[in-house]
Amino acid sequence: MELHQLAYFVAVAEEGNFTRAAGRLHVAQPGVSAQVKRLERELGQELLDRSGRTVRLTDVGAAALPHARAALAAVKGVREAVDELAGLVRGQVAIGAVTSAGPVRLPDLLARFHERYPAVEITLSEANSDTMLAALREGRLDLAVVGLSTDPPPGIATQVLIDEPFLAVMAPSGPLAGRAEVAIADLAGLPLMALPKGTGLRTALDAAFTREGLTPRIAFEAADPNVLVQLATRGLGVAVVPESLARYHEPELRVVKIAGPGLRGVLALAWRTDGPLSPAARALIAFARGSYRS
Repeated sequence: MELHQLAYFVAVAEEGNFTRAAGRLHVAQPGVSAQVKRLERELGQELLDRSGRTVRLTDVGAAALPHARAALAAVKGVREAVDELAGLVRGQVAIGAVTSAGPVRLPDLLARFHERYPAVEITLSEANSDTMLAALREGRLDLAVVGLSTDPPPGIATQVLIDEPFLAVMAPSGPLAGRAEVAIADLAGLPLMALPKGTGLRTALDAAFTREGLTPRIAFEAADPNVLVQLATRGLGVAVVPESLARYHEPELRVVKIAGPGLRGVLALAWRTDGPLSPAARALIAFARGSYRS
């Protein structure tokens, strides 16, 4: 049994497909198939069910998978420990960000980090806050910029980067355009544009309506708040967006304050407080916290 066989088995199990696993590992698909079959012959049991369109784990494969992952993690840990003692920082680090994280200037941070630690390979992904918080807890992400509407879940530490109110924006001829401030009840029944469920903004908006015993009428959802502003510009309803974005587009829109507590947007740096972290991940977390604190 060889380590690369375990790596191929884990990749196929996670991807559910030999071709995708080969692409992820940057090797030829026949080689992956051959090595997994060789592993199965050595163990005397089939680990994968290949009868369907998607490759699935057999019962034996499901039992073997955690041990294969643990073996690979142990080898990776040995390498990282040696590198750390040698004063090297290299390896891989994964960071996530919500689509609305533009104001935190994440590309600038990653460019400076790469300049200091050129041997670290960085991956960047986008998703909603709930998805990224789950990925942090499971160790699939090392660091993330997320939107928060409540306290972070257990096992997650955060550092607030931006805290600003949400405002309503609409076309100059919109239904509330003559008002300087509106209440949640004033927005009830109007076509609203908001981020999808699972985002900090949407959670805060839904909670504000719930406190009033109301349900928002969501006419449009978009992951990018800039799209919400564009929809509002075209007179399709009222968009609820962070103040910085609303003020940026103020010349072309009517910006109205929303009265009442709780409707604030918080962008925070988040990382897990339990579970192992690689030297590269610890370096990025420390670098990011220092950059945003200064």
